[in-house]
This record gives sequence, structure tokens and C-alpha cells, in this order.
Amino acid sequence: MKIKVLGAHNTESHNTKCSGLLVDDILALDAGGLTSSLSFRNQMKIKALLLTHGHYDHIRDIPAFAMNLYLRKRSVDIYTHQAAADNLLHYFLDGGIYPEFHKRPENNPTLRIHILKEYEEEKILDYTIFPAPVAHALPGIGFQITSADGKTIFYTGDTGPGLLQTWERVSPEVLFIELTASDKWMKSSKDHGHMTPGLLRQELTIFRRIKGYLPKIICVHINPAIEKEIRSEVANVNQTLGVSIQLAYEGMVIEV
Repeated sequence: MKIKVLGAHNTESHNTKCSGLLVDDILALDAGGLTSSLSFRNQMKIKALLLTHGHYDHIRDIPAFAMNLYLRKRSVDIYTHQAAADNLLHYFLDGGIYPEFHKRPENNPTLRIHILKEYEEEKILDYTIFPAPVAHALPGIGFQITSADGKTIFYTGDTGPGLLQTWERVSPEVLFIELTASDKWMKSSKDHGHMTPGLLRQELTIFRRIKGYLPKIICVHINPAIEKEIRSEVANVNQTLGVSIQLAYEGMVIEV
């Protein structure tokens, strides 16, 4: 598997984009930096899109992506849970803010939306997808993605601490996990379902105790305003756990 980081941050600028990954050029994970990161030609290569939850910075590019597909008479399958689908359809694709691309064209809708259930595997393209709940302010699911040759990653989307039940069910080679803030924001991060380096250290300690190993760890959803502070604290976590946690950046490519 080849995973490209389209968006590694939680706010957008010329150099930073909101959340999103792309697997093997055909499977998108979240849509915070989808259209702004890809040419029209590369957007048309995408065959399926997985959404972790319904916050703006994870679904924001779907209307623009849908318009690009519609104008080229193309369609894509979106897989998510009911709460995220409700947010997308109610606020974005309501026929007022933007067209109801899940209904048009009538004979072949641009967006085909499929509802996933927690802990129930789904075969999507040539991948086995395992949705598992995460701890966030809105209902959210992370995705374990296993390729046809057995390579496995897990993408949390936005999450805070409290992932014990998820850790018990997944075994990725690479973990893409959110890391939004520095430890001075630990209380508010816990309250709103986000990670800091200290909270991440706790979760990784639990993961290693349960699974007996730690995967390669890539952090996303970083607040660029305090990225230097976050990076410094992550260095301490690396030393404590004896690992090498990496902060993602736009355009980063990971081969699994």
C-alpha cells in the first residue's frame, strides 16, 4: 500500500491542509484536503471515500469533489456511519447550499452513500475495511484497512483517549493517529476528544501492553500554530517509549 498525506493539519493555509489521506491513488480517507491537493485527473482516479465523522474539516471538500465528478459524468462510493452521513446531507448537500448529488443524476447518482456498522468488516475495492469506534466530540469511527497482500494500516480520524476496545480489535503495521494540541491543552483536548503528546503516550502504552508491540506511528490533524511545541513534546514521548513517532506533513508518502 502507498499512503499519501493530503492534509496533515486542522486548519488551512498555503502550506497546510485539513485532514485527508489517499491510499493507492484510489481510496480516500476523509475529505479535508481532497480537491485542493489533487488535479482533476487524479480526483477522477478515486473510486471510494471513507469518512470518519461529520466535522467540517473532514467533509468540506465533498461538495466540490462531487461537482467535479458530476461535470465529468462520474460517480464515487462514500462509506461512513449514519451520523456522519446525516451531517453531510443536512448541511452540505441539502439542495440549497449545494445540489443533492446523492440523488442526481437520477439514474446514476454522483455520490452513492453506504452506511457501515462498527466492528463489521466490509469488502471495499480490493481492501478489507474494519470500522472501529473512536473517542471524539461527534460520533466517529476509525478504519483498519487491509490490502489484498495483507498489509494493514489504521486511521483514527479525530480521537481522544479511551481507545482500549479499539486497540483490542486492530493490529496495524502503521497507525495514523490524530495529535492536535500540546500538553498545556490536555484538559480541553480530553473534553473535546483530541490528543496531546501526553495523552498519546498513555494510549500507546495501553496498545503495547495489549498487543505486545507498537506499529509505525504517524500523527495527523496537527495545529500548525503550536506545531513546534507539539514536536518538542513528541520527542520526549519518543524517548520515554523508545519509539519514533513522526508528525505528518502535506505530500508525505508512506509505503507499507
